[in-house]
Amino acid sequence: MATAHIPAPVDLANAQFLSGVFAPQRTETTVDTLPVTGELPAGLRGSYLRNGPNPRFDPIGSFVYPIDGDGMVHEIGFDDGRVSYRNRFVRTPMVIAEEAAGHAIWSGITDGYTPSAAEAGPLAGTTRELPDINIVRHGGRLMAMAEADQPYLLDPAGLATLARTDCDGAMRVGSTAHPKIDPATGEMVLFNYTLEAPFLTWSTVDADGHATRTPTAVDGLTEPVMIHDMALTTSYIVLFVCPLIFDLEAAMTGGSLLSWRPDDGTRIALIPRDGSPVRWLHTDPFWVWHFANAFDNPDGTGVTVDYVEWTYPGGFADQPTPAASTLTRAVLHPDGTVSRSAVSDNAIDMEFPRVDDRLLTRDHRRIATVAKGPHDRDALDSLWFHDLAAGTEEFWSPGVAIGEPIFIPGVERDHWGAIGTDPTDMRSRFYLLAADDPSSGPVATVDLPIRVPAGLHGAWLPKPVAS
Repeated sequence: MATAHIPAPVDLANAQFLSGVFAPQRTETTVDTLPVTGELPAGLRGSYLRNGPNPRFDPIGSFVYPIDGDGMVHEIGFDDGRVSYRNRFVRTPMVIAEEAAGHAIWSGITDGYTPSAAEAGPLAGTTRELPDINIVRHGGRLMAMAEADQPYLLDPAGLATLARTDCDGAMRVGSTAHPKIDPATGEMVLFNYTLEAPFLTWSTVDADGHATRTPTAVDGLTEPVMIHDMALTTSYIVLFVCPLIFDLEAAMTGGSLLSWRPDDGTRIALIPRDGSPVRWLHTDPFWVWHFANAFDNPDGTGVTVDYVEWTYPGGFADQPTPAASTLTRAVLHPDGTVSRSAVSDNAIDMEFPRVDDRLLTRDHRRIATVAKGPHDRDALDSLWFHDLAAGTEEFWSPGVAIGEPIFIPGVERDHWGAIGTDPTDMRSRFYLLAADDPSSGPVATVDLPIRVPAGLHGAWLPKPVAS
């Protein structure tokens, strides 16, 4: 129900995720040629795209990072030695209405406020749409992904917002921000959580963009849960159902919308991709934001999953000690037991694990992550590179706020790429590191024309080779 009064503005200066390297970027720009230090790899052709929460106007009510905030997509294009840049807001109806008004109309999602007809016209009573988490290309569609809603289509040629999409019905009830694309088949597999029964569904879309499975209930849940990411193997969808529960009754009486219930433990759903019944496994309580990858064990002894494990979801649960994270490998055994072991716990606040996307669903050797390094800044400032076969790790710490690393296949040499912002001068750069020697620092650094706020998820989109 709408509240009687428009919420007060958020104090940006005292909001960690609205100031400093996180401060919103209101400028949209296009630059055809950017300065490069170092040497770009020969034959590098494609685009690095990144999405992230970026409120179009100063927020009102509240701002819960990373869920609140309008989407802004950044594109860094590479074309045989020339580098370009553009950024655009994802223009939902809410962004368009606020641009017409010149100020924020919708509050944060936890406020329970919806605007009146006097403020929002025909959009009265709605909540803000938030396609601000990830960017995905599949089946001819370029999609700005939300946390648990339908994505928005973008024009690949210029990032203009086109329309919402249900992806041929596969996302009829929405999708989380992290669908997975099987590189062997081109199939996209997705899931979504909802506040009403059946609480959890999964769907599939073939390589051409046609839905091959519309939302299908995952049996076994009796209340709504938050699940941010998934893993995929050749045989299974893997969902870690950690005990972060939507508590609607508490929210209606002024309490928290999300409740951390460690006594429930963590449940793991193995959903056969052929539609067979779901298998449930149980283990100790922990929280997962992001998976690196998963694969069926070649000897048939279950499934291996690599992910960043948190003791609890910091920011969404009150606990006496700070949340801690560890890059972890879990083996899901056929007898229903779960074995978990640390791959690395040497870094602080480790997150955003990525692999070579061409290896999704298969065994992999290298994982890159982001963490706090020796500079001990508030933001993540180091890239870590883990060699699972050798049992070693190395890091590169440039002393800037660094973002999620993306694997970039090359003609002669593969690379990792990431955007970083120097907190001393607020200049943003794109760093390209050799995948076989990342700790030596960038082989090329691209100066970006504007500051890119510290954000979330991206992708490397290779440019198709002309026939």
